[in-house]
Amino acid sequence: MNRFQEIEAGDIAYFKGLLHDRALTGENIPEDYGHDEMTEYGQFLPDVLLLAETEAEIQSILKYCNDRHIAVTPRGGGTGLCGGCVPTLGGVVLSTERMTRVLEVDRQNMTATLEPGVLLMEFPKALEGTGLFYPPDPGEKSATLGGNVMTNAGGMRAVRYGVTRDYVLGMRVVLAGGEVLELGGKIVKNASGYSLLDLMIGSEGTLGVLTQLTFRLIPEPKENVSVLAPFDDLDRCIKAVPRILACGEPTAVEFMEKEAITAAEEYLGKQFPNKNADAFLLIRLDDPAPGVLEELAALLEECGAQDVLLADTEERKESIWDARGAFLEAINSSTPSMDECDVVVPRLQIAAFLVKAAEVSKILCLRICSFGHAGDGNLHIYVCKDQLTDRLWEEKREISMKMLYQAALAMGGQVSGEHGIGHAKVPFLRERVGETQWRLMRGIKTLFDPEGILNPGKVVGW
Repeated sequence: MNRFQEIEAGDIAYFKGLLHDRALTGENIPEDYGHDEMTEYGQFLPDVLLLAETEAEIQSILKYCNDRHIAVTPRGGGTGLCGGCVPTLGGVVLSTERMTRVLEVDRQNMTATLEPGVLLMEFPKALEGTGLFYPPDPGEKSATLGGNVMTNAGGMRAVRYGVTRDYVLGMRVVLAGGEVLELGGKIVKNASGYSLLDLMIGSEGTLGVLTQLTFRLIPEPKENVSVLAPFDDLDRCIKAVPRILACGEPTAVEFMEKEAITAAEEYLGKQFPNKNADAFLLIRLDDPAPGVLEELAALLEECGAQDVLLADTEERKESIWDARGAFLEAINSSTPSMDECDVVVPRLQIAAFLVKAAEVSKILCLRICSFGHAGDGNLHIYVCKDQLTDRLWEEKREISMKMLYQAALAMGGQVSGEHGIGHAKVPFLRERVGETQWRLMRGIKTLFDPEGILNPGKVVGW
């Protein structure tokens, strides 16, 4: 483990001289900066919170911290779920949340260039009237786009359009020593050596700090429709997915169980259109070709759906997708604490994994809620504390996570589909990739960040 320099009065004086009232210490640091959305992973307030607004400020901060061997935790919106932006070793939290400018929307090249603090929910406003569309759709709309890039966020539209990585054409990133790399650009092809751009995407701030991003855009869909299909049981529900994927290129194929829907209804105070089933598929189609909806409806009935409910008005779509978007918050509000397993397995293994999750729930007497992206095999499994004592919760939480991750690995899955590794999932990643890949990843970290100051303890450990 690296031993970092403790923050001293001279360090604070330097930061305040550089950022003035944007360098916060002590009681002036809001407690939210000590955790992300998964508060189960602990509260670790930084010694100094730095709210950067320019690339030059980030350069100066990193060069100073690198020379002084001070730990730096980059942070965007703080909406992660695995402790990726939490300063577990103190030091500095370097936030880019104030870097919120959309610098350019280039209609001819179909690109947008912006700063990393732009919120996912704000980005579409910059594209209004351009006829252009940014397809990635992670569930947490208050996340920053820089955070999305650094975790390679996925979302519900990944089935058709892919994930964040597929839309990053270029970036500017500051390395630990203060040097600036400009990677990629407005080009759509690049076979020029190793792709450092792709290496940065999903690195969770362990290799550098983003200051600018260029995204690829596509023509905006002219219309979309949603279909809700209730099933008597989860097995029939999941077995329908491969056939649905071959039917008209669905934009999203989500699965949900009755318990998650009930929780969302209570959380939102709204009624779901149908909850008289144990499992549901929610399907979205963008610009469906003539006859595709009819073909899909017939296919769903053939696969055993109780009914096929078409949502073709904004009100109907809102009632369904609002519930789907509220699952995480709804489950979180129903229990004092929870932990998440964000695995991805081959599509045909979804049902088998959920059966295993039910077995874990029964063996350990734990409530486990699940939902996820049936179209790409990414499952969100939430283990809930409920009435357990702290001691029992810690014991059962640890055992349940090991059982769930072991099951995923046995099925050919991976540790994280879209939420990243942070500090909470490091042991599971190491077990999955093996010693050779682990050594290579640690070597990459050392090359980019020889002093180990950037987000220490995350992804590849200490």
